Amino acid sequence: MRAVDLIAKKRDGLALTKDEIAWFVESYTRGDLPDYQASAMLMAIFLKGMSREETVNLTLSMAYSGDVLDLSDLIPYAVDKHSSGGIGDKTTLVVLPLVASCGVPVAKMSGRGLGYSGGTIDKLEAISGYQVNLSNEEFRRLVRENAIVLTGQSKDLAPADGKIYALRDVTATVPCLPLIASSIMSKKIAAGANGIVLDVKVGRGAFMTNLDDARELAQIMVDIGVDAGRDMIAVLSDMNQPLGAAVGNALEVVEAIDCLQGNGPADFREHCLDLAAYMLRLAGQGKKWNDDAEIRGLLTEQLSNGQAFARFRSLVQGQGGDVGMVDDPSRLPKAPIIETFTASQSGYVAQVAAELIGMAAFGLGAGREKKGDPIDLAVGLEVHAKVGDKVESGAPLVTIHARKPEQLATCRSTLQQAITFSDSPVEPLPLFYGTIFGR
Repeated sequence: MRAVDLIAKKRDGLALTKDEIAWFVESYTRGDLPDYQASAMLMAIFLKGMSREETVNLTLSMAYSGDVLDLSDLIPYAVDKHSSGGIGDKTTLVVLPLVASCGVPVAKMSGRGLGYSGGTIDKLEAISGYQVNLSNEEFRRLVRENAIVLTGQSKDLAPADGKIYALRDVTATVPCLPLIASSIMSKKIAAGANGIVLDVKVGRGAFMTNLDDARELAQIMVDIGVDAGRDMIAVLSDMNQPLGAAVGNALEVVEAIDCLQGNGPADFREHCLDLAAYMLRLAGQGKKWNDDAEIRGLLTEQLSNGQAFARFRSLVQGQGGDVGMVDDPSRLPKAPIIETFTASQSGYVAQVAAELIGMAAFGLGAGREKKGDPIDLAVGLEVHAKVGDKVESGAPLVTIHARKPEQLATCRSTLQQAITFSDSPVEPLPLFYGTIFGR
């Protein structure tokens, strides 16, 4: 095969065969295909799109470009979750131990964050000693002995995705639904999941700002999973305002621990309960857990009786983290400057713009612009207002956790733009906009 022929074929809107897609992925991953030809192919895909069959074949070629995790000897049916990211999204820290506390082993690889705040792995590193880089042997041992493991992604899983994504990032081909879907799903399939719950964010603080686009992306990913033999559930969740209150790495760990002890913000708690319920439904495969009320009752009980918190504690201890920080979250990294941002008027909260809240946290040092940039684990925001709340002038809206005094003025200015008011009542935002089931 010749790359120029395949590029021309896709440029003209024709479908690539399974063998042609596999050849492209393998050649580029090996380094046999130059960046300029791979870039041309990605742009052709961006402009002409891909059929369902093409997207599935691209996903599987990327998934099998490196190691594929097989835990079937340890977990007969592995269930996983993926979130497309958002402001204050620390759900994995709660959902995994909550599901594990119900007797379902969970083994997950997560990534670091780019943009407004850190990813799951960054947040966990706020706990001193927590090991995020595990060998395959250590990973398997923890699954066997602890039935819960949460670590960084292995470079050997779906290496094609890493190369292709880096090229997309510099060739303006990131916002392409088949490429987004194949990137996400290739890693989930390579990680060995049998059932996958997708949390697809939509709104001002999400990659997909439009509900129709988010629904289309979710459907494509569900279709990929189904065609690859996986059980799939995708939820469309709101990201027009932050999820929960905490935005920032150590602050989000504190909030997750609070939720695991039966407390935490109501929206965050409900979000975690819904995702955990879908994971249990998949793990039960229609037999053990098929009653929604029964599932919800079990999960709520696991939060209130301390079992979910105990599983999180076991996770941290198993991966070398300082359990004392879990038992006493006040020992987690703290910013030296804490300031309250208050309401400038009375009224109803009309907007808590997630992307502006994210920008404010980023300005304090909670996120990174490019891979390798340092993150300040201590800084961030606690957002006390939700759309629809009635507040009085002078009421606390946001608690700012900052490192440097010179950061405060810009942060306050951004928050002023982010939170707006109405004189008349405002409807609260929904947590979810819909659910898509596959198989």
